[in-house]
Amino acid sequence: MIVIVVRSALYRAAYYCRVALSEEARLILVSLADGAKHGYAIAQDVERFASRRLGPGTLYGAIARLESWGYIEPLAGDARRRPYRLTSAGLRALKSEIHVLRRLTSAAARRLAR
Repeated sequence: MIVIVVRSALYRAAYYCRVALSEEARLILVSLADGAKHGYAIAQDVERFASRRLGPGTLYGAIARLESWGYIEPLAGDARRRPYRLTSAGLRALKSEIHVLRRLTSAAARRLAR
């Protein structure tokens, strides 16, 4: 799904067309922000920091989508383990997601305080 966000006078920031990330894709990007990892290491890291278990189908499906969008790229590895790393586009996407989540949590906190 493609999401287009236009310039917002309220936040005075320009956003560009981007792909809407699933929670699994977001978790993978967060894991790779710490350095290159192969699939199993990503799954272990996500379970450690998010208490969320990603099954093989979910994990490798999200990895394939992230790779097709240019957010991650494979590195040379052996036949069994293929490490991935975050690209500059993936880093920008993750920063954008963090910005959106901060706005969301800020709005939620304000509304709960009423």
